[in-house]
Amino acid sequence: MSNASQESSAPKVTYDIRGNTAIITLNRPEARNAVNGDVAEAMEAVIDRFEAEDGVWAAVLTANTEGQASPVFCAGADLKALNSGQGARLSTKRGGFAGYVYRERKKPIIAAVDGLATAGGCEIVLASDMVVATTRSAFGLAEVKRNLVAAAGGLFRLPRAIGRANAMEVILTGEPLSAQRAHELGLVNRLVEPGQALDVALELAEKVAAAAPLAVWASREVVNASQWADDETLKKMSNSAIASVMASEDTKEGLEAFIEKRPPRWKGR
Repeated sequence: MSNASQESSAPKVTYDIRGNTAIITLNRPEARNAVNGDVAEAMEAVIDRFEAEDGVWAAVLTANTEGQASPVFCAGADLKALNSGQGARLSTKRGGFAGYVYRERKKPIIAAVDGLATAGGCEIVLASDMVVATTRSAFGLAEVKRNLVAAAGGLFRLPRAIGRANAMEVILTGEPLSAQRAHELGLVNRLVEPGQALDVALELAEKVAAAAPLAVWASREVVNASQWADDETLKKMSNSAIASVMASEDTKEGLEAFIEKRPPRWKGR
């Protein structure tokens, strides 16, 4: 959480495209990338653009940490906004907190974390599909230290990611989890040196973007559902996924590309 004293006029969330991958950047370094209403609205707009962008099949979510003595990916909710009665603006109807944590989407997003992700910042990470983190990063849900509750998904997503007992310790003490420990417990996919998170996340995103998008989207949906659905529901979802993918133009393109020994040209339909 943060309380910014000087506010930049720059866009609070930026969006860039590199090949078939989008780079989404939290851009309030002067406020430790804390979420206010402008960030939430900007994030929702950026996710809308990403989901609608033809030929962009994956994204990396990173943060601008320039000028910070200790890098912070995101400090969660902006205390200044909360204290001034603007708490409702920190969430959107479709996305929830930061316009992101409960947003329904089909395309995968990889969080590239180089610094502290705490409170709502950690919940943003947990709402992403994969995580690349540097050794100087940490993940925490510090709400109990301020008589608050991690209501943006952390209370159920963290136990799914690292197990009930480990999550209970992090949540009830409010103490952060080191990146090394988060990697050991399965929250972090790749652990890298400081300054390398974005590059490694982009490499991972490019591998995802090279795969057939329809198959990626369908697989992502079933994997996410596996955290709550029973086997019969998952079986039906898997059968539905393969049926819809097999009926698509991209299946024919994938087979022809294999036969012709060339890279496939995916259309996402």
